[in-house]
Amino acid sequence: RQRLQIHARQLKSPAVQKRTRSLEDGAVIIREWAGRSYEIAVSAKGYVYDGKTYRSLSAIARLITGARWSGPRFFGLTA
Repeated sequence: RQRLQIHARQLKSPAVQKRTRSLEDGAVIIREWAGRSYEIAVSAKGYVYDGKTYRSLSAIARLITGARWSGPRFFGLTA
């Protein structure tokens, strides 16, 4: 329990919260992968790719690559 409390405090620290850049509504993320360009739009409900809305970039990265990726890392958003 003590370890969980320590971990929770660390997650709330500014250093952890600023690992990814924040994106505003209407922003577009473009990523090239395997010779193809992919566009993801940022909306209030999530991320729109190929006409469907996803809650996370990781789900989209998994669709594109077929492998488990950190979405922010795959799209170059990590600090």
